[in-house]
Amino acid sequence: MISLKKAHRADCNELHGIQACSFLPLLEKYQDFDTNPAAETVDCIIQRFEQSFTDYYLIMDSERAVGMMRVCDFGAICRLSPICILPEHQGRGYAQQAILLAEALYPNARKWTLDTILQEEKLCHLYEKLGYRRTGKYEKIKDGMDLVYYEKLM
Repeated sequence: MISLKKAHRADCNELHGIQACSFLPLLEKYQDFDTNPAAETVDCIIQRFEQSFTDYYLIMDSERAVGMMRVCDFGAICRLSPICILPEHQGRGYAQQAILLAEALYPNARKWTLDTILQEEKLCHLYEKLGYRRTGKYEKIKDGMDLVYYEKLM
């Protein structure tokens, strides 16, 4: 069973390390240095951490961080961006559990939104399994890489 631990500003380096390590395989696959979170600096995380609508969480398995997530809380709408699990912990249901825990932390949210890479079938399947539906919005990032947008009504 996993838990979410609200991150503090002092956790920004750890958040950055988890994000960079988790997204590196996608960065290497798609060579997308403009939008891939692995290409971001720790300063990007610090800047987002300071946003009044941003909450960062460490995804914990006992006392060990296995991933991280950012929730943008706009009241009736929450956005998940990003969520990631360290490669050595992927495939164990941690992301699914973490998303459900996050949704429960924001009872005022009537809608959740996120986007992911259309060509990554496992990621699309994860979100669809949790009740997220494609909005019909797609964004071409580069040849062979498109973002697909999802929402989930609560």
